[in-house]
Amino acid sequence: MNSNTKSGGVANLESAPGFYRVAIVGAGSLKGKDVAEVLDQRNFPSFEVKLLDDDEALGQLEAVKDEITFIQSIRAEQFDKVDFTFFASDADSTRRNWKQVMKAGSSIVDLSYALEDESGAVVRAPWIERQLGQTITPELEPVPVVAAHPMAVMLALLLLRVKSAVPVKHAVATVLHPASEHGQKGMDELHEQTVNLLSFQQLPKNIFDVQIAFNLVSRYGEKAIVTLSSISDRILRHYKKITAEQAPIPSVQVLQAPVFHGNAVSLNLQLDQPADLAQISSALAGEHVSLTPSSEDAPNNVNAAGQGDILVSLTPDAADPNGFWIWATADNLRVSASIGVELAESMAAARPRGKIQ
Repeated sequence: MNSNTKSGGVANLESAPGFYRVAIVGAGSLKGKDVAEVLDQRNFPSFEVKLLDDDEALGQLEAVKDEITFIQSIRAEQFDKVDFTFFASDADSTRRNWKQVMKAGSSIVDLSYALEDESGAVVRAPWIERQLGQTITPELEPVPVVAAHPMAVMLALLLLRVKSAVPVKHAVATVLHPASEHGQKGMDELHEQTVNLLSFQQLPKNIFDVQIAFNLVSRYGEKAIVTLSSISDRILRHYKKITAEQAPIPSVQVLQAPVFHGNAVSLNLQLDQPADLAQISSALAGEHVSLTPSSEDAPNNVNAAGQGDILVSLTPDAADPNGFWIWATADNLRVSASIGVELAESMAAARPRGKIQ
């Protein structure tokens, strides 16, 4: 925080144009921490960022910009005069709290997907809006805005760019789903399963209801909190909404991979003509996509961690000269957080700058 903030206090900043109050619900979650980092990296014009969470994370210290603050409990009064609220916790927490946030007049960015079926809610992805040249009209009345699933965004960006160069006849995507998409509890269960397997102990299965450590599965157990088919459905649903039917719809299969972090997809594209990889590479290159031509730095979960770009490599399909493979990885949490913060930036046009509510 600059010297003017320290000497002048909050009152001066309230009247300064371009400064907003922000709240992160689920600040102790994996997504919440990434949202705080991206807000700082993008210099989002905020003078106050409230870190809020449920009981488990209360009092936990976190860095916000250049200062250390602590996580507070979620209470209605916390949203008084808050301009933007990010829901980065689980869906249940979002459902419990979003109405009081709307009542307080805050704009909502939902990274939990809990509000996508609420009346008036919209699913958006600024990366895709720019790719399509869309101009989004600011809402006069705040409505919940849901950040599109990171894999839906990855697939949409890749297919839109390929389509801009050559017609795509068919696309098949095999998505490798990381444990971190289920939050810290998913990460913890994968860790505990790994340790228990190596020590011949019983496996915890509260989240997945199946062994995922050292394994690759196409479905969870019957008692799992979600299903892999519901994840596949959400990816396709979000894909269709953000592409506005301007991109080929891929066939998608989601597999649970024994990895903690990072999205990965193997995408096979069939064309009506022989695949020109140089032409396709040129079309793919651009904002948020980084092509890796050499095998030494080929995309993987490790080198994608902490990056906002999608790492991509191309190989010919040995069985069909009209086909080729895209292998792509990305940091799922960083992509979600980046999309969420960009959504708030785009929504800022509808909020008076320096408004005292």
